[in-house]
Amino acid sequence: MTEWIQNFAQSLKEKTEALKYQRQLAEDLLHQMLPKSVAKQLRQHKHVKAESYEKVTIFFSDIVGFTSISASCTPLQVVEMLNNLYMCFDMRIDSYDVYKVETIGDAYMVVSGLPERNGDRHADEIAKMSLDLVAAVRQVSIPHMPEQRLELRAGIHTGPCVAGIVGYKMPRYCLFGDTVNTASRMESTSQPQRIHASSETYFALIKDNAYELQLRGEIDVKGKGTMNTYWLMGHKNYSVQNNSLVCNWNPKMARKKKTMGCSMGSVSKES
Repeated sequence: MTEWIQNFAQSLKEKTEALKYQRQLAEDLLHQMLPKSVAKQLRQHKHVKAESYEKVTIFFSDIVGFTSISASCTPLQVVEMLNNLYMCFDMRIDSYDVYKVETIGDAYMVVSGLPERNGDRHADEIAKMSLDLVAAVRQVSIPHMPEQRLELRAGIHTGPCVAGIVGYKMPRYCLFGDTVNTASRMESTSQPQRIHASSETYFALIKDNAYELQLRGEIDVKGKGTMNTYWLMGHKNYSVQNNSLVCNWNPKMARKKKTMGCSMGSVSKES
């Protein structure tokens, strides 16, 4: 009887540990899809109210020539290329106080300043991350064109927005407001391997005098009229303004190792 009780207790312990492990996996997956604070409210069957944020900075990027690249390869190669790119990006943004909102095709959207407010640091966090990603994209090869590298077009904008959960089945955490539209316009009017910043982001960044920004001048933005915009060239604390600051990235190794000890790179002035 004693032996039976001991075996039963051991079996119960093992099943409890297995249940805890499966629960942790489920929570980790949920946290990858939704902010932790939002996921916690949903687990408690609470209604998640939309929240207003006075100032956030939003980043948009897309791949230069994605349509022509996709037309010259198979759908599986497109998936492999995007998966390699987003794995690279996803691991790098962990170094910054940002939240990845979503990916739509070749578009990559990140925000800083929500769901957790970070004072006035949101523009700085997005600027550092932007420089890092624009440099890092040059490490990602095109599967059917191994000698060529991808190029990124990026845009950033600072302003107010509203964030909340949309949908009951497969709920999504979405951002709303003109700030989102303007950030998207900064990206669509940008140039290859450049970071296009609005005047609002420019004024947020020059407070600390830590960045090199170049006036682009007035441009006509669809739905916005004429805007004065800037190029984010680099960070003054990093003297080498090229890809040499970025370590080599191997997608196969990245799948095995979640963390990478890489220095932050910045975009070349000649881009």
